[in-house]
Amino acid sequence: MTGTKTAEKPALEIDASRGFPSWLADFGASLAFTTYQVGKLLFIGVKPDGSLWVHNRNFGRCLGMAADGDALWVSSDVQIYRLNDAMAGNAAPAGVEGDAFYIPQMSYFTGDLDVHDLIAADGKPPVFVNTLFNCLATVSETASFKPLWRPPFITEMKAEDRCHLNGVAMEDGAPRYVTAISESDTFDGWRDHRRDGGVVIDVKTGEVIARGLSMPHSPRLHEGRIWLCNSGQGELGFVDPDTGRFEPVAFCPGYMRGLSIHNGVAAVGLSLPRENKTFSGLPLQGELERRKVEPRCGVYFIELATGTVLHSVTIRGVISELYDVLFLPGRLQPGALGPGNEALKRTVSIAGG
Repeated sequence: MTGTKTAEKPALEIDASRGFPSWLADFGASLAFTTYQVGKLLFIGVKPDGSLWVHNRNFGRCLGMAADGDALWVSSDVQIYRLNDAMAGNAAPAGVEGDAFYIPQMSYFTGDLDVHDLIAADGKPPVFVNTLFNCLATVSETASFKPLWRPPFITEMKAEDRCHLNGVAMEDGAPRYVTAISESDTFDGWRDHRRDGGVVIDVKTGEVIARGLSMPHSPRLHEGRIWLCNSGQGELGFVDPDTGRFEPVAFCPGYMRGLSIHNGVAAVGLSLPRENKTFSGLPLQGELERRKVEPRCGVYFIELATGTVLHSVTIRGVISELYDVLFLPGRLQPGALGPGNEALKRTVSIAGG
C-alpha cells in the first residue's frame, strides 16, 4: 500500500544582525511581537550567556498589545487577555527560565470585532481600536464592547469597516490620535483609497490633522511628535500636530505595522506584502524595485535622531506577517503561557490578603 506524502510545514527561522544580542542586553529591554497569521505571541531577548532568547506561545488571531506595569494585554480573535508577570517581585515558578513570565489571569469575550491597536495605563481597562465598528471602545462585563468615540465622518455604528480605523496613540493615559486608511463612510470603502487616502485624527477635537498618507498604522506620541508607519510607502516618520505635515525618517523594506519607542530607538515590524487587493498597487512595490531590495519580514531597530537602522531581526518560514511590536524595558528573557497551554492547570497562585 502506498502512503500519501504530506508536505512539511516550513520551519520558523529567526536571524539577528551581528552583535544584536549584546546590543539588546546593553539596551536593557526585550521585545514582544504578534503574528495573527499563525496566531502567536513571540518574545525575543537575551539569555544570561549572551545568546539570543526566542520564546513563542499560541494566542489565536492576535494583533494589538499593550503593557501596563506588570500586566500585558493581548487581543485575539474573540477575546482580549490580560496576562500578569508572575515573577514581578516573586521567585520564578518551578521550571521557568528567564526574568519575566506572563500568565493569563483575565479575559473579556468581545466577539470578532477585528480588534487592532490596544492602549492601557494606570491599571484601567484597556481602550482598543474596534476596526469592524469604526470606533474606539473599551471592554465590558455585560456586552461585547462599550463604544467611546468614533470619527465625525462615520455616521452610523455598524459592523461595516468603513474607514479601516486601525491605530491609536496615547497621551497621559488616554487616547489622543488615531490612524485610518480613509475617510470613507460606506461599507469597505477604505479599499478604494489605499494609495493616498490615509489620515491622522485628533480624538479630542475630531479634526483630521494629516491627510495624503498611504495605509498609515501604529501611531505613537513621542516628544511632541506623532510617529507612525506610512505603510504603503515603506516609511517610518512623524507628523507635526501643528502643521499636519508628514516627515519621513527611514525606509523599511516591507509592509510596516507595529511601532514601539524606547530610549530614542524605534522597533518597527515588517511583513511580506500579500499579492491581493489589500497590498497590491501600493507605492511600496515601486520603491522596493527602485532600491533593488526584496521585501522582508522581521523587525528593524531605528535610531530616531538619525534614521539609522541599528539592528534587524529577520524572520523566515511559516511566519511572513507581523502586526504589533512592543519593547519590554527591564525584562531581558520573558516568557508566557498561552490560554490553551496544559501547564495552566498546574499554575496556581494565591492573592495576598
